[in-house]
Amino acid sequence: MSSNSDKDILKELRDITKDKESWKSNINHVAVKLNDDFSLSVKAKVLWLLGEMGLKHPLEIEEYVDDIAVYLEDDHPKLRERSANAIGRIGRADKNLVINYMDKLMKLSDDESESVRHAFIWACENIAVNAPELFCEKLDIFYEMISDPGEKVRIEAPEIFRVVGKRNPSCVKPYLDKLEHIAENDENPVVRIHSAGAVRITRKALKESDNA
Repeated sequence: MSSNSDKDILKELRDITKDKESWKSNINHVAVKLNDDFSLSVKAKVLWLLGEMGLKHPLEIEEYVDDIAVYLEDDHPKLRERSANAIGRIGRADKNLVINYMDKLMKLSDDESESVRHAFIWACENIAVNAPELFCEKLDIFYEMISDPGEKVRIEAPEIFRVVGKRNPSCVKPYLDKLEHIAENDENPVVRIHSAGAVRITRKALKESDNA
């Protein structure tokens, strides 16, 4: 595909992105660009946009979730990253649309790309907003990622404890002492802040559940 055509398509996608009222009617038009006739940059933009569309219109996105999830295993890290983002947004709207792809998503926790690992955590946080139970048995993975070699991964990892802890605090309770230690001793100030936030939110939720 020529660079001019690429530029035109990306402009069209940007215009659709801005016009949220048109999303529902444009899902099919956008989704057809997830094939090898289109460039990396186009497919990356399409994956991101389909995720946002899916958050708003989960029923209409359902037939395309498999096409989106294929890119969780793509050779290019940008497409793995954007696929994870999309699965997270769609899963936030309806966990049942992504439940079959959770194993593939979880494999991204040790992806070679820092950006993909970061996107993985962010996607899981999105899904956990309305389905925290999906991560109760997986929190060890995120605890280990607080020691990730990538700074932005380390910064993001404590956030899922905050998201899950607010909604299902009993799942996070076993990690509170460890998170408190990180909040007091980690070398990165943002990791400390996020860990402290996770502890505070979880303790508050535990107290509220005890008083209920």
